[in-house]
Amino acid sequence: MARLTKAQRDWRPGMPKKRRSTKVMFASVVLGLEAFVAFFATLAIFGLHGSSLPRPVILIVGLLLSVVLVAACAVVPRKWGPALGWVLQLVLIATGFVEPMMFVVGVLFALCWWYALRAGIRIDRENAQRDREQTRWEAEHPDETAPGAANTTEPSTNQPPRSP
Repeated sequence: MARLTKAQRDWRPGMPKKRRSTKVMFASVVLGLEAFVAFFATLAIFGLHGSSLPRPVILIVGLLLSVVLVAACAVVPRKWGPALGWVLQLVLIATGFVEPMMFVVGVLFALCWWYALRAGIRIDRENAQRDREQTRWEAEHPDETAPGAANTTEPSTNQPPRSP
């Protein structure tokens, strides 16, 4: 049997589920897509520049870059994770020195990375505010949030069920 994580070991019935960070999800998607692009760029460079550059070096560097981009998804939540992402954006842009079209692709992904971080932080901030307001409302209205409380928001329809 697989080992349980700390969060799984600490879980008790009735505990609210911790909200996942939107910033981390957005940034991980960008890094994952970049890994695919780096892999396919490796194949393109292998085919286009295989005679002028050593083929094993092209494959090793390209595949290593793809693996590092995927592995970086795991460290995005850490304090230094976004900084590593920026370094990887520069590395992807630098591949333009081998294949000039990668300058465009790298800059576009750097813009995606910037937007993923910016929008993710904004959405996380809004979600935290919404959670605080929800908690405050539930504390002020305990009778309306009870599991057995009557639901008065749905209109009652006294129509017989439809036959098929």
